[in-house]
Amino acid sequence: MTDTVIDRFLRYVVIDTQSDPKSTTQPSTEKQKNLARILVEELLAIGLADAHLDEHGYVYATIPSNVDKPVPVVCFCSHMDTAPDFTGTNVKPQVVRNYAGGDIQLSGDPQQVIRVSDNPELGNQIGNDIITTDGTTLLGADDKAGLAEIMTAAQVLVDNPDIKHGTIKLLFTPDEEVGRGVDKVDLKKLGAEFGYTVDGETAGHIEDETFSADGVEITIQGVAIHPGFAKGKMENAIKIAGAIIDRLPKDIAPEATSDRDGFIHPIGVTGSMEKATLAFIVRDFDEGGLAVKEKMLEDIVKGVMAEFPRSSYAFEVKEQYRNMKAILDRHPQIVENAVEAIRRAGMTPVRGSIRGGTDGSRLSYMGLPCANIFAGGHAFHSPLEWISRQDMEKSVETLVELAKIWEERA
Repeated sequence: MTDTVIDRFLRYVVIDTQSDPKSTTQPSTEKQKNLARILVEELLAIGLADAHLDEHGYVYATIPSNVDKPVPVVCFCSHMDTAPDFTGTNVKPQVVRNYAGGDIQLSGDPQQVIRVSDNPELGNQIGNDIITTDGTTLLGADDKAGLAEIMTAAQVLVDNPDIKHGTIKLLFTPDEEVGRGVDKVDLKKLGAEFGYTVDGETAGHIEDETFSADGVEITIQGVAIHPGFAKGKMENAIKIAGAIIDRLPKDIAPEATSDRDGFIHPIGVTGSMEKATLAFIVRDFDEGGLAVKEKMLEDIVKGVMAEFPRSSYAFEVKEQYRNMKAILDRHPQIVENAVEAIRRAGMTPVRGSIRGGTDGSRLSYMGLPCANIFAGGHAFHSPLEWISRQDMEKSVETLVELAKIWEERA
């Protein structure tokens, strides 16, 4: 078994672990356990005797403390699944060694080009080794890079008993990409006080804020009748759904927003003449902003429905996750220690906000405050995904320094 971070990463990405939002099982796809079992075997091989996979698809393990004094128990967490947005089957990782600059054309699909103009971070990668796909699948750096980095850091800590640290808990989750990553996690068994998801992007970044997120489902009940006798009677639910989508404000969409702007985003439409369902995600950094956008969306629905007096609708809001900053601000040492670890690993720390969520968003509200540390990947959820070996190595170094800092400051 090889144990460099790139060797681990290349082993993990070829295992298909795509999650499925339509599935009702936990995990949503049984194939996620294929990677989970390999991770458990590797954890046991490096000496973490309690490493195991539970029936819900979670991997737990402990790196025992090697000091006498009490040190807060810290968890490192990454997710095993890859996104449903683009296929993760038959991944063929490619390594561009000693990257010399310029666009990277992917061998499996000449139309797929990783362009410097779209990826300015490539300008900081000259001389590094860049891992891509062949352009026909996603890579899975989100979040198999995090897995490889945590596993490698664990081996460094186990192999170097002179590195002083408290108890470190490892948690690998399924189904993060479909919003169910911590649905059945056993925090009592985990036994950690503070945590870090290793699921961020650019090297040196630490994030303590995410969107707050809701899902909205709108069900339209139209009036169905034979089209030959429909005049003045039919109210087509498909057309009603189309009218709602057409009236969405163009400037409050993912493709028109950035930084701290939230959005309303339709993610699914199904239906027939009689009944149609629209699925939306609503995002904002502020819960008040969520409420405003949801009211705006329902006002659009009401305006459309007024034109179809014999049809009806249902409007259901489901909470998905909340901005973790409200919790993390009560425990400033989580981010402070990460900032210092990044600095000690030779980078300039950059604090930021995530236009998305992580398992840490929900874990923070479940009682395990979690910040998010970079894993080094870019262009997630697409065939243009890429990562460098050197950035993964910097993540490993950051995690090892983080373990040391929690012990020093205890």
